[in-house]
Amino acid sequence: MSERIIEGLPDDTQRVVQSYAKDVKQAFGERVEGLLIYGSAVRGEFLPGRSNLNMLLLMTSYNSEALRTYAPLHKRWSKEQIVVPLFLTEQELNDSSALFPLEFLEIQDWHRVLGGRDPFVGSHIDRSRLADQVLQGFAGHALRLRQRYAEAGGADDAVTILLPLSVTSMVPLLRGLQRMLSRPVSAHSDAVISDIAGHFKIDLQGLLDALALKRGQISPGPSEVPRLFDRYLQAVSSLSATALTLR
Repeated sequence: MSERIIEGLPDDTQRVVQSYAKDVKQAFGERVEGLLIYGSAVRGEFLPGRSNLNMLLLMTSYNSEALRTYAPLHKRWSKEQIVVPLFLTEQELNDSSALFPLEFLEIQDWHRVLGGRDPFVGSHIDRSRLADQVLQGFAGHALRLRQRYAEAGGADDAVTILLPLSVTSMVPLLRGLQRMLSRPVSAHSDAVISDIAGHFKIDLQGLLDALALKRGQISPGPSEVPRLFDRYLQAVSSLSATALTLR
């Protein structure tokens, strides 16, 4: 697989990705039709030491032996924040994208080919399930957020872990809203939060706070953590209620 540069990704991470691509090609040979990287590394939001490197591995076919073949690669490359890739054939990619349009529209919009061919060239993702997936996502997110907070007893250290994880999964839902509303889809999290807040005229400062926490830009003290969570919970609840009006 030839070396391909991903704009904005740190040089040392570029080298990691290139070495990984070579290992994948060596391990799977001609069974690999394409290897894609997607997510924050491509959107320009990669945080060294904090962000994962997400991969999609397009295969001609696979079985249990092929999946076991990946185990040594995972042992080596998980230390570099590379998560186990999505293993898909082209037919499975087409079928899955119709069932999970939110996730695959994200991959389609922000990916780079590390080797082989790009399965998204000339493809069309059916959006008929997008609205249901987005609305269910908001409602489910609000429920799980309250569960996790109660489970942790509101402990400060748990909250400072919970909020970055939560906002990471919330932002794709916001981009899903942008797609539903036929608005320009924003790559950067700050922009998509601000766009949705402005469009619906709701206060989403809690999401921006959680984003700053994720990036290490704020370090809330014990007295601020409960207020931080309350602002975040209010923002999520407002979003969930607002999204339901679009049914």
